Amino acid sequence: MIAEPLTCQPELVSMRDLDVNTVTALIHRAEEFKHGTQLELTEPVYAANLFFENSTRTHTSFEIAERRLGLSVVDFNPQASSVNKGETLYDTCLTLAAVGVRLLVIRHPQAAYYQALLNQPALPVALINAGDGSGEHPSQSLLDMMTISENFGGFNGLKVAIVGDLNHSRVARSDMEVLKKLGAQVYFSGPAAWYDDQFARFGQYLPLDDLVAQVDVMMMLRVQHERHSNDAEFDAAAYHQQYGLTLERAARMKPEAIIMHPGPINRGVELDGALVESPHSKFVEQMQNGVFMRMAMIESVLRGNQLGGLV
Repeated sequence: MIAEPLTCQPELVSMRDLDVNTVTALIHRAEEFKHGTQLELTEPVYAANLFFENSTRTHTSFEIAERRLGLSVVDFNPQASSVNKGETLYDTCLTLAAVGVRLLVIRHPQAAYYQALLNQPALPVALINAGDGSGEHPSQSLLDMMTISENFGGFNGLKVAIVGDLNHSRVARSDMEVLKKLGAQVYFSGPAAWYDDQFARFGQYLPLDDLVAQVDVMMMLRVQHERHSNDAEFDAAAYHQQYGLTLERAARMKPEAIIMHPGPINRGVELDGALVESPHSKFVEQMQNGVFMRMAMIESVLRGNQLGGLV
């Protein structure tokens, strides 16, 4: 993969905004950070992580990335904020900008919440989308691309299966968007009720048993119980046998194929618990790469907003 110069983005909110060169440059920069590259800020930058949905990996990964880059992280707890008094998201961001916060990383249950922010009078902040409802998850998608690139050296001709709770997955939407741009062949599988025609232009829907022996990447998606209204009827064991990566299915994978999952994993549902740390699995590698990819994303928006005195 030929490295492109890191592009400066005013904000990073959707994979639709990123072309192949930009994705390639972000992967390359993340790999440089992984191998010890340091960034020097010549002026202070204050960052706040506004997470209105629960998160372990993304929240802590962004905070560690910010601290590794030398940013000062301002604590923000939605439950202890004026959001509970009816303050709008825009006014919360306006307040943080007024006191000196210059980077906002936001996860919000409303799909495309960032459009309302970008359509308002311009805030003097750099913005990164850390997940919007069932919309997109750019940082997860980019760390996934980094992990695939490290394991295969590129994307052209790779066969990637995205399996599971498709309709509710922002990871599926972000990954299918960029994988197609990068030249991979995308497939979908999982319950038919969780698949619709919005995915058809990105890849073919096939039964999981038709895919396990031919794909290079098996991307298993979490069943998002919090977004389902009929979870009382959910049978975890039956789901695992019909749509999950069982030990028997995993044994049919190609020797060089990899298993990926955005987390958190429902062990024994999306995949057998014994596969989480198996040689095929890149789950831990994905989490490690997340810090370095988020460092690259933060640098890009800092440069795009001329913050930190970077040269």
